[in-house]
Amino acid sequence: MQIHFPNETPEYSGRELTLAFPAMVDGQRVECMITAEALEDHFGAASPRLEDMVGAFDTHRARIEAATRRLLSETRAQCLVLRSGYVRFYEANWRN
Repeated sequence: MQIHFPNETPEYSGRELTLAFPAMVDGQRVECMITAEALEDHFGAASPRLEDMVGAFDTHRARIEAATRRLLSETRAQCLVLRSGYVRFYEANWRN
């Protein structure tokens, strides 16, 4: 499975408290999301506000993409929401 992440600005959803960002999996676009909780718990977002979430995402994009790549591989590229619990599990077990 080939996975890469286009360098696009994530889309904020204040209603869902998520940022959406794309992945390309074997040439197909897959929409991924990360929750505000995950960004606050693991990537230093000060709040669920747009500025704080995007700042944390940009600063820790490589780590977020690594966890997302692992989850995409595990779920065969199904709809993806990166939650705090998965990030904690991923970083405890597979962090390089």
